[in-house]
Amino acid sequence: MDRRSFIKKAGVAGAGAAAATALATPAIAQSNPKITWRLTSSFPKSLDTIYGGAEVFSKMVSEATDGNFQIQCFAAGEIVPGLQAADAVTAGTVEAAHTVAYYYWGKDPTWALGAAVPFALNARGMNAWHYHGGGIDLFNEFLGQHGIFGLPGGNTGVQMGGWFRKEINTVADLQGLKMRIGGFAGKVVEKLGVVPQQIAGGDIYPALEKGTIDAAEWVGPYDDEKLGFVKVAPYYYYPGWWEGGPTVHLLFNKEKYEELPATYKSLVHTAAQAADANMLQKYDYLNTSAIKSLVAAGAKLSPFSQEILSACFEKANEVYDEMTSSNPGFKKIWDSITAFRKDYYLNMQVAEYNYDTFMMIQQRGGKL
Repeated sequence: MDRRSFIKKAGVAGAGAAAATALATPAIAQSNPKITWRLTSSFPKSLDTIYGGAEVFSKMVSEATDGNFQIQCFAAGEIVPGLQAADAVTAGTVEAAHTVAYYYWGKDPTWALGAAVPFALNARGMNAWHYHGGGIDLFNEFLGQHGIFGLPGGNTGVQMGGWFRKEINTVADLQGLKMRIGGFAGKVVEKLGVVPQQIAGGDIYPALEKGTIDAAEWVGPYDDEKLGFVKVAPYYYYPGWWEGGPTVHLLFNKEKYEELPATYKSLVHTAAQAADANMLQKYDYLNTSAIKSLVAAGAKLSPFSQEILSACFEKANEVYDEMTSSNPGFKKIWDSITAFRKDYYLNMQVAEYNYDTFMMIQQRGGKL
Protein backbone atom coordinates (compact mmCIF):
# COMPACT_ATOMS: atom_id res chain seq x y z
CA MET A 1 0.00 0.00 0.00
CA ASP A 2 1.47 3.40 -0.99
CA ARG A 3 1.73 6.26 1.48
CA ARG A 4 -1.08 8.39 -0.01
CA SER A 5 -3.51 5.44 -0.06
CA PHE A 6 -2.73 4.62 3.58
CA ILE A 7 -3.26 8.22 4.70
CA LYS A 8 -6.54 8.43 2.79
CA LYS A 9 -7.88 5.22 4.37
CA ALA A 10 -6.66 6.23 7.79
CA GLY A 11 -8.41 9.55 7.41
CA VAL A 12 -11.68 7.83 6.52
CA ALA A 13 -11.32 5.49 9.50
CA GLY A 14 -10.57 8.41 11.83
CA ALA A 15 -13.57 10.34 10.60
CA GLY A 16 -15.74 7.27 11.16
CA ALA A 17 -14.46 6.84 14.71
CA ALA A 18 -15.08 10.51 15.44
CA ALA A 19 -18.61 10.24 14.11
CA ALA A 20 -19.23 7.16 16.20
CA THR A 21 -17.97 8.99 19.28
CA ALA A 22 -20.18 11.96 18.51
CA LEU A 23 -23.18 9.68 18.20
CA ALA A 24 -22.35 7.65 21.32
CA THR A 25 -21.64 10.54 23.69
CA PRO A 26 -25.19 11.99 23.67
CA ALA A 27 -26.57 8.48 24.21
CA ILE A 28 -24.39 8.01 27.29
CA ALA A 29 -25.25 11.45 28.57
CA GLN A 30 -28.92 10.74 28.05
CA SER A 31 -28.77 7.47 30.01
CA ASN A 32 -26.70 9.01 32.83
CA PRO A 33 -27.77 12.66 32.88
CA LYS A 34 -26.21 15.03 35.37
CA ILE A 35 -28.70 15.61 38.20
CA THR A 36 -28.16 17.25 41.58
CA TRP A 37 -30.67 16.88 44.38
CA ARG A 38 -30.76 18.17 47.94
CA LEU A 39 -31.80 15.91 50.79
CA THR A 40 -32.75 17.26 54.20
CA SER A 41 -32.40 14.98 57.21
CA SER A 42 -34.43 15.05 60.40
CA PHE A 43 -31.29 14.15 62.35
CA PRO A 44 -28.07 15.86 63.48
CA LYS A 45 -24.73 14.69 62.12
CA SER A 46 -23.66 13.71 65.63
CA LEU A 47 -26.04 10.72 65.45
CA ASP A 48 -23.87 9.04 62.87
CA THR A 49 -25.89 5.83 62.59
CA ILE A 50 -29.30 7.26 61.86
CA TYR A 51 -28.05 10.37 60.02
CA GLY A 52 -25.54 8.16 58.21
CA GLY A 53 -28.34 6.26 56.47
CA ALA A 54 -28.81 9.18 54.08
CA GLU A 55 -25.07 9.31 53.41
CA VAL A 56 -24.95 5.59 52.59
CA PHE A 57 -27.80 6.10 50.13
CA SER A 58 -26.25 9.19 48.54
CA LYS A 59 -22.82 7.59 48.19
CA MET A 60 -24.18 4.50 46.44
CA VAL A 61 -26.18 6.58 43.96
CA SER A 62 -23.18 8.75 43.14
CA GLU A 63 -20.76 5.85 42.70
CA ALA A 64 -23.15 3.88 40.49
CA THR A 65 -23.57 6.83 38.12
CA ASP A 66 -19.92 7.95 37.99
CA GLY A 67 -20.90 11.04 39.95
CA ASN A 68 -23.63 12.10 37.52
CA PHE A 69 -26.46 11.74 40.06
CA GLN A 70 -25.50 13.72 43.14
CA ILE A 71 -27.69 13.83 46.26
CA GLN A 72 -26.35 16.37 48.74
CA CYS A 73 -27.22 15.59 52.38
CA PHE A 74 -28.02 18.33 54.90
CA ALA A 75 -28.47 17.84 58.64
CA ALA A 76 -31.57 18.95 60.50
CA GLY A 77 -31.72 22.73 60.67
CA GLU A 78 -29.35 23.43 57.80
CA ILE A 79 -32.23 23.92 55.34
CA VAL A 80 -35.36 23.35 57.43
CA PRO A 81 -35.95 22.12 61.00
CA GLY A 82 -35.89 18.35 61.40
CA LEU A 83 -39.64 18.01 61.91
CA GLN A 84 -40.39 19.93 58.70
CA ALA A 85 -38.48 17.59 56.38
CA ALA A 86 -41.56 16.02 54.77
CA ASP A 87 -43.17 19.43 54.30
CA ALA A 88 -40.05 20.62 52.48
CA VAL A 89 -40.34 17.68 50.06
CA THR A 90 -44.01 18.37 49.38
CA ALA A 91 -43.27 22.05 48.76
CA GLY A 92 -40.34 21.27 46.47
CA THR A 93 -37.90 23.13 48.71
CA VAL A 94 -35.79 19.97 48.52
CA GLU A 95 -36.08 16.92 46.32
CA ALA A 96 -35.67 14.40 49.15
CA ALA A 97 -35.74 13.86 52.90
CA HIS A 98 -34.54 11.24 55.35
CA THR A 99 -36.98 11.17 58.24
CA VAL A 100 -39.38 9.08 60.31
CA ALA A 101 -42.97 9.28 59.14
CA TYR A 102 -44.51 9.28 62.61
CA TYR A 103 -43.13 12.78 63.15
CA TYR A 104 -46.06 13.97 61.04
CA TRP A 105 -48.79 11.95 62.71
CA GLY A 106 -50.39 15.18 64.00
CA LYS A 107 -51.39 16.00 60.42
CA ASP A 108 -52.93 12.54 60.00
CA PRO A 109 -52.20 9.46 62.19
CA THR A 110 -51.85 7.42 58.98
CA TRP A 111 -48.35 8.87 58.64
CA ALA A 112 -47.22 6.83 61.65
CA LEU A 113 -48.20 3.49 60.12
CA GLY A 114 -45.34 3.65 57.63
CA ALA A 115 -42.84 3.89 60.50
CA ALA A 116 -43.95 2.34 63.79
CA VAL A 117 -46.96 2.37 66.09
CA PRO A 118 -47.47 0.79 69.53
CA PHE A 119 -47.44 -3.00 69.68
CA ALA A 120 -47.14 -3.49 65.93
CA LEU A 121 -44.22 -5.32 64.29
CA ASN A 122 -40.54 -5.68 65.11
CA ALA A 123 -37.87 -4.66 62.58
CA ARG A 124 -37.89 -7.94 60.67
CA GLY A 125 -41.66 -8.00 60.61
CA MET A 126 -41.87 -4.40 59.44
CA ASN A 127 -39.43 -5.07 56.61
CA ALA A 128 -41.32 -8.22 55.61
CA TRP A 129 -44.58 -6.27 55.49
CA HIS A 130 -43.04 -3.37 53.56
CA TYR A 131 -41.21 -5.41 50.91
CA HIS A 132 -43.44 -8.47 50.53
CA GLY A 133 -46.74 -7.64 52.23
CA GLY A 134 -47.64 -4.66 50.09
CA GLY A 135 -46.64 -2.10 52.69
CA ILE A 136 -44.56 0.10 50.38
CA ASP A 137 -47.39 0.38 47.86
CA LEU A 138 -50.07 0.95 50.51
CA PHE A 139 -48.07 3.68 52.18
CA ASN A 140 -47.31 5.32 48.84
CA GLU A 141 -51.03 5.51 48.09
CA PHE A 142 -51.21 7.72 51.16
CA LEU A 143 -47.98 9.64 50.53
CA GLY A 144 -49.10 10.42 46.98
CA GLN A 145 -51.78 12.67 48.43
CA HIS A 146 -48.93 14.84 49.70
CA GLY A 147 -46.93 14.82 46.47
CA ILE A 148 -44.43 12.33 47.90
CA PHE A 149 -43.01 8.94 46.92
CA GLY A 150 -41.34 7.02 49.73
CA LEU A 151 -39.08 4.03 50.32
CA PRO A 152 -37.75 2.44 53.52
CA GLY A 153 -34.29 3.85 54.21
CA GLY A 154 -33.35 2.51 57.61
CA ASN A 155 -34.52 0.86 60.82
CA THR A 156 -33.25 1.17 64.39
CA GLY A 157 -34.56 -2.16 65.63
CA VAL A 158 -36.70 -2.26 68.77
CA GLN A 159 -36.02 0.81 70.86
CA MET A 160 -35.60 1.19 74.60
CA GLY A 161 -38.40 2.39 76.85
CA GLY A 162 -36.64 5.46 78.12
CA TRP A 163 -34.79 7.01 81.05
CA PHE A 164 -36.57 7.67 84.35
CA ARG A 165 -35.55 9.64 87.42
CA LYS A 166 -37.34 7.16 89.68
CA GLU A 167 -38.43 3.52 89.56
CA ILE A 168 -41.62 2.67 87.69
CA ASN A 169 -43.16 -0.62 88.80
CA THR A 170 -46.93 -0.25 88.56
CA VAL A 171 -49.52 1.64 86.57
CA ALA A 172 -50.05 3.83 89.62
CA ASP A 173 -46.43 5.01 89.30
CA LEU A 174 -47.31 6.55 85.93
CA GLN A 175 -49.84 8.99 87.38
CA GLY A 176 -48.72 12.57 86.81
CA LEU A 177 -45.39 11.48 85.30
CA LYS A 178 -44.06 14.18 82.98
CA MET A 179 -42.41 12.27 80.14
CA ARG A 180 -40.81 13.36 76.92
CA ILE A 181 -42.67 11.03 74.59
CA GLY A 182 -44.16 11.97 71.27
CA GLY A 183 -46.97 11.23 68.92
CA PHE A 184 -48.91 8.02 69.05
CA ALA A 185 -47.26 6.68 72.20
CA GLY A 186 -48.02 9.92 74.01
CA LYS A 187 -51.70 9.52 73.21
CA VAL A 188 -51.65 6.00 74.67
CA VAL A 189 -49.80 6.74 77.93
CA GLU A 190 -51.90 9.86 78.45
CA LYS A 191 -54.81 7.49 79.07
CA LEU A 192 -52.80 6.08 82.00
CA GLY A 193 -52.10 9.43 83.63
CA VAL A 194 -48.78 10.33 81.98
CA VAL A 195 -48.34 13.96 80.92
CA PRO A 196 -46.63 13.79 77.47
CA GLN A 197 -44.04 16.45 76.71
CA GLN A 198 -42.77 17.45 73.26
CA ILE A 199 -39.08 18.36 73.65
CA ALA A 200 -36.36 18.52 71.01
CA GLY A 201 -33.50 16.04 71.38
CA GLY A 202 -30.94 18.64 72.38
CA ASP A 203 -33.15 19.93 75.20
CA ILE A 204 -33.88 16.58 76.85
CA TYR A 205 -30.79 16.42 79.08
CA PRO A 206 -31.24 19.84 80.77
CA ALA A 207 -34.97 19.15 81.20
CA LEU A 208 -34.18 15.90 83.04
CA GLU A 209 -31.39 17.50 85.03
CA LYS A 210 -33.60 20.34 86.26
CA GLY A 211 -36.56 18.07 86.95
CA THR A 212 -38.72 19.83 84.36
CA ILE A 213 -39.56 16.32 83.17
CA ASP A 214 -39.42 13.01 85.03
CA ALA A 215 -38.57 10.72 82.12
CA ALA A 216 -37.66 10.70 78.45
CA GLU A 217 -37.52 8.22 75.62
CA TRP A 218 -35.02 8.60 72.81
CA VAL A 219 -33.76 5.69 70.69
CA GLY A 220 -31.52 2.94 72.07
CA PRO A 221 -28.18 2.33 73.80
CA TYR A 222 -25.82 3.67 71.13
CA ASP A 223 -27.66 6.95 70.50
CA ASP A 224 -28.78 7.36 74.13
CA GLU A 225 -25.21 7.08 75.41
CA LYS A 226 -24.15 10.02 73.27
CA LEU A 227 -26.65 12.30 75.05
CA GLY A 228 -25.55 11.33 78.57
CA PHE A 229 -28.98 10.60 80.06
CA VAL A 230 -27.54 8.05 82.49
CA LYS A 231 -26.09 10.91 84.56
CA VAL A 232 -29.48 12.47 85.37
CA ALA A 233 -32.05 9.66 85.02
CA PRO A 234 -30.43 6.30 85.81
CA TYR A 235 -33.46 3.99 85.53
CA TYR A 236 -33.38 2.59 82.00
CA TYR A 237 -36.49 0.63 81.02
CA TYR A 238 -37.29 -1.63 78.09
CA PRO A 239 -38.79 -2.38 75.63
CA GLY A 240 -39.98 0.68 73.75
CA TRP A 241 -43.31 -0.94 72.95
CA TRP A 242 -44.28 2.01 70.76
CA GLU A 243 -41.33 1.37 68.43
CA GLY A 244 -40.86 -2.35 67.90
CA GLY A 245 -38.99 -1.70 64.66
CA PRO A 246 -39.38 1.84 63.29
CA THR A 247 -38.77 2.36 59.59
CA VAL A 248 -36.77 5.46 58.71
CA HIS A 249 -38.00 6.68 55.34
CA LEU A 250 -36.43 8.23 52.29
CA LEU A 251 -39.07 10.58 50.94
CA PHE A 252 -38.90 12.03 47.42
CA ASN A 253 -40.82 14.79 45.73
CA LYS A 254 -43.09 12.69 43.53
CA GLU A 255 -42.83 14.93 40.48
CA LYS A 256 -39.02 14.97 40.65
CA TYR A 257 -38.89 11.21 41.17
CA GLU A 258 -41.11 10.60 38.14
CA GLU A 259 -38.79 12.72 36.00
CA LEU A 260 -35.85 10.37 36.64
CA PRO A 261 -34.73 7.97 33.89
CA ALA A 262 -35.78 4.36 34.48
CA THR A 263 -32.19 3.40 35.34
CA TYR A 264 -32.01 6.07 38.03
CA LYS A 265 -35.35 5.03 39.48
CA SER A 266 -34.13 1.44 39.72
CA LEU A 267 -30.93 2.63 41.37
CA VAL A 268 -32.86 4.71 43.90
CA HIS A 269 -34.77 1.58 44.95
CA THR A 270 -31.59 -0.51 45.19
CA ALA A 271 -29.62 2.09 47.15
CA ALA A 272 -32.55 2.74 49.50
CA GLN A 273 -32.88 -0.94 50.33
CA ALA A 274 -29.13 -1.17 50.95
CA ALA A 275 -29.25 1.83 53.28
CA ASP A 276 -32.27 0.29 55.02
CA ALA A 277 -30.43 -2.96 55.75
CA ASN A 278 -27.15 -1.24 56.65
CA MET A 279 -28.67 0.94 59.36
CA LEU A 280 -30.25 -1.99 61.22
CA GLN A 281 -27.05 -4.00 60.95
CA LYS A 282 -25.02 -1.10 62.31
CA TYR A 283 -27.35 -0.60 65.28
CA ASP A 284 -27.28 -4.32 66.05
CA TYR A 285 -23.49 -4.20 66.13
CA LEU A 286 -23.01 -0.95 68.06
CA ASN A 287 -25.75 -1.41 70.65
CA THR A 288 -24.04 -4.51 72.03
CA SER A 289 -21.09 -2.55 73.39
CA ALA A 290 -23.11 0.56 74.25
CA ILE A 291 -25.46 -1.28 76.60
CA LYS A 292 -22.48 -2.67 78.54
CA SER A 293 -20.82 0.71 78.88
CA LEU A 294 -24.10 2.30 80.02
CA VAL A 295 -24.48 -0.29 82.78
CA ALA A 296 -20.89 0.32 83.79
CA ALA A 297 -21.71 4.04 84.00
CA GLY A 298 -24.59 3.38 86.40
CA ALA A 299 -27.64 2.63 84.27
CA LYS A 300 -30.16 0.48 86.15
CA LEU A 301 -31.66 -1.81 83.51
CA SER A 302 -35.20 -3.03 84.10
CA PRO A 303 -38.01 -4.39 81.95
CA PHE A 304 -41.41 -2.74 82.17
CA SER A 305 -43.63 -4.85 84.41
CA GLN A 306 -46.26 -7.05 82.82
CA GLU A 307 -48.86 -4.90 84.55
CA ILE A 308 -47.61 -1.80 82.75
CA LEU A 309 -47.21 -3.52 79.38
CA SER A 310 -50.69 -5.06 79.55
CA ALA A 311 -52.28 -1.75 80.51
CA CYS A 312 -50.50 0.04 77.67
CA PHE A 313 -51.56 -2.68 75.21
CA GLU A 314 -55.18 -2.29 76.27
CA LYS A 315 -55.10 1.50 75.94
CA ALA A 316 -53.34 1.27 72.57
CA ASN A 317 -56.18 -0.89 71.26
CA GLU A 318 -58.67 1.73 72.45
CA VAL A 319 -56.80 4.36 70.43
CA TYR A 320 -56.80 2.08 67.36
CA ASP A 321 -60.55 1.57 67.67
CA GLU A 322 -61.05 5.35 67.76
CA MET A 323 -58.87 5.90 64.71
CA THR A 324 -60.14 3.06 62.52
CA SER A 325 -63.72 4.16 63.10
CA SER A 326 -63.04 7.72 61.95
CA ASN A 327 -60.19 7.44 59.40
CA PRO A 328 -60.71 5.07 56.41
CA GLY A 329 -57.16 5.61 55.15
CA PHE A 330 -55.73 4.65 58.52
CA LYS A 331 -57.98 1.61 58.72
CA LYS A 332 -56.91 0.32 55.31
CA ILE A 333 -53.23 0.21 56.23
CA TRP A 334 -53.74 -0.87 59.85
CA ASP A 335 -55.90 -3.81 58.74
CA SER A 336 -53.04 -4.94 56.49
CA ILE A 337 -50.49 -4.68 59.31
CA THR A 338 -52.62 -6.48 61.89
CA ALA A 339 -53.48 -9.32 59.51
CA PHE A 340 -49.79 -9.96 58.97
CA ARG A 341 -48.90 -9.34 62.64
CA LYS A 342 -51.10 -12.22 63.79
CA ASP A 343 -49.42 -14.77 61.52
CA TYR A 344 -45.95 -13.29 61.92
CA TYR A 345 -45.87 -13.76 65.67
CA LEU A 346 -47.32 -17.24 65.33
CA ASN A 347 -44.41 -18.23 63.10
CA MET A 348 -41.84 -16.46 65.32
CA GLN A 349 -42.87 -18.67 68.25
CA VAL A 350 -41.55 -21.77 66.51
CA ALA A 351 -37.90 -21.88 65.43
CA GLU A 352 -36.84 -18.26 66.00
CA TYR A 353 -38.08 -17.97 69.58
CA ASN A 354 -36.77 -21.35 70.65
CA TYR A 355 -33.37 -20.90 69.05
CA ASP A 356 -32.91 -17.41 70.50
CA THR A 357 -34.14 -18.49 73.93
CA PHE A 358 -31.73 -21.42 74.04
CA MET A 359 -28.79 -19.26 72.98
CA MET A 360 -29.66 -16.59 75.55
CA ILE A 361 -29.70 -19.22 78.28
CA GLN A 362 -26.22 -20.29 77.18
CA GLN A 363 -25.06 -16.69 77.31
CA ARG A 364 -26.44 -16.23 80.82
CA GLY A 365 -24.74 -19.44 81.85
CA GLY A 366 -21.39 -18.11 80.69
CA LYS A 367 -21.05 -20.72 77.96
CA LEU A 368 -20.67 -18.33 75.02
